[in-house]
Amino acid sequence: MTDIVVSSSRSPHSNTRRVADAIAEALNAQVVTPHELTQDMIDTADRVGFGSGIYWFGFDRQLGDAIDRFPAGSRDCFVFGTSGLPEPPFRRYTAQLGRRLEERGFRVVGTFICRGLDTWGPFGLIGGINKGRPSSADLEHARDFAASLMS
Repeated sequence: MTDIVVSSSRSPHSNTRRVADAIAEALNAQVVTPHELTQDMIDTADRVGFGSGIYWFGFDRQLGDAIDRFPAGSRDCFVFGTSGLPEPPFRRYTAQLGRRLEERGFRVVGTFICRGLDTWGPFGLIGGINKGRPSSADLEHARDFAASLMS
């Protein structure tokens, strides 16, 4: 069993939830919010996915709070997310979350990031950037990523 954790409550577009659902479909997994995650879910999962939209060059704080809420333990995990802009080389947020998870005893076995509709600040004035994202191709790549976790 794989549990997927998604923190998309701040996004009005459900970008990350759509990616989480695509990954969950491929893994036959359940999607939960950080608040719904329990120690029992972590203990019984083969893999746990941690994902959210990217806000100010980082994952949602609710996701980090959920990670820190549980005692350290050994479990495979993966990281996924959606972002309006590419991950900058000066702020590798996937690596930061990966290190945080490894400090808690998780083994990060993969990461997946794709573009999502972003209407924050000035982008909203022009109707947003990355309209139509995540696209059907992005969701197919998310399913492919999930399949790679199974091998």
